[in-house]
Amino acid sequence: MPKKGGKHAEMGKETQAQCKRAKLEAACSPSVLCFENPDSLFGSLISPIKEEMFFKEYWEQKPLLVQRNDPLVAAYYLSLFQLSDLKELCSRDLYYGRDVNICRCVNGKKKVLNKEGRVNYMQLKKDFDQKKATIQFHQPQRFKEELWKIQEKLECYFGSLVGSNVYITPQGSQGLPPHYDDVEVFILQLEGEKHWRLYKPTVHLAREYNVESEDRIGNPTHEFILKPGDLLYFPRGTIHQADTPLGTSHSTHVTISTYQNNSWGDFLLDAIPGLVFDMAKDDVVLRTSIPRQLLMQVNTADSTKKLSSLLRRLADHLDHTKELRSSDMKKDFIMHRLPPCLGCDSGSLTPGGKLPKIDSKIRLQFRDHALISVEPDQENAVSTVYVGWAGERLRDTHMMGTEDDTASEDGTSQQTHGLRFPLSYLEALKQIWSSSTVNVKELNLTSDEEKENLALSLWSECLIEVL
Repeated sequence: MPKKGGKHAEMGKETQAQCKRAKLEAACSPSVLCFENPDSLFGSLISPIKEEMFFKEYWEQKPLLVQRNDPLVAAYYLSLFQLSDLKELCSRDLYYGRDVNICRCVNGKKKVLNKEGRVNYMQLKKDFDQKKATIQFHQPQRFKEELWKIQEKLECYFGSLVGSNVYITPQGSQGLPPHYDDVEVFILQLEGEKHWRLYKPTVHLAREYNVESEDRIGNPTHEFILKPGDLLYFPRGTIHQADTPLGTSHSTHVTISTYQNNSWGDFLLDAIPGLVFDMAKDDVVLRTSIPRQLLMQVNTADSTKKLSSLLRRLADHLDHTKELRSSDMKKDFIMHRLPPCLGCDSGSLTPGGKLPKIDSKIRLQFRDHALISVEPDQENAVSTVYVGWAGERLRDTHMMGTEDDTASEDGTSQQTHGLRFPLSYLEALKQIWSSSTVNVKELNLTSDEEKENLALSLWSECLIEVL
């Protein structure tokens, strides 16, 4: 295990100088997170730090440590996941690699101790007790409803997928070597204590996971002990390592992560193809041929100058564009995010109540879980409106790398879930999305038949209710 940066008893003074921390006093401590809406959930998660301050001073910039001395918060965090939960969960056909990893940091390297096939609790506990191995449990929101509620609201808040992993480490042990991640990280300490060291990034806002050697990372910029009820945030690229101190039976924390591949660069890669597609319909310059044998040339200096002028032309066009065509990022988000958390007793969503008619008044449901996207349709050379939502997404596959699009018998990929409408339906959809209630007959469409068809399509997907 890597050398520690100092005695634990000395950490308080060092950390106070190095890391701006917020201590919750009993008078302002929340007893539970607030699930009223996505904003209130995130606000209560980072309390007492205000959202404005968080995004101005910490987000993508530096770590935030919130140390709480509140038994109510600690008890609530403990309800999210604990070591004792594993025994029952192992009866649900968990598999090594897919659901659980067993690992330990040995001489600065990660050693994986996974067995084959299904996870046996007794073997898992044996490796934990005797080999001092860390248990990494993947995506616990699949099984723990309270984490489902938290991550569902956070996906609404960030507009990005939110995953989680639970790490359970015995005393005197470390699971992972120093490394950095490609996600924004929120650590919630659930059980026991964890000794953390953070280091200056070698790659700011990194786009990939990477292990760093001890001799390269230097001295920690932050060093502290997390206790139950504490929260730690750090940006992607922050090098970190953590171990469970002696004297604590074990440590359990959940890592909640978001904003993977969600940068401006990713958005440009997604949006520019649609922008080019639309612009080429009206701009003959984009429809002129590339030089002969351009694809076969090694030296393309002359062509890069031409490409530069076309990009400037594209930027000028963008200044006057009302609708930006972004498709893949939006679709990936809506296809893989968590469905609304309606409670364990709720069955699958099915249309109910009255059918929408031309004289009906309707209201949008699950606004935070649906989106409208304008996408180019390459086959028909037109743009269409895509309405997708998370209502039928499966919670038990969330963030597990399971493809929602299955291949048909002829080997082709089936069409992804969602509703498609002609571009002429866009304004009517915006009416529904922006209004608390709307009359079907007042929808911005040319015929009553179109208005009823739109309402019926959304009703069949449980996206609207008839009042």
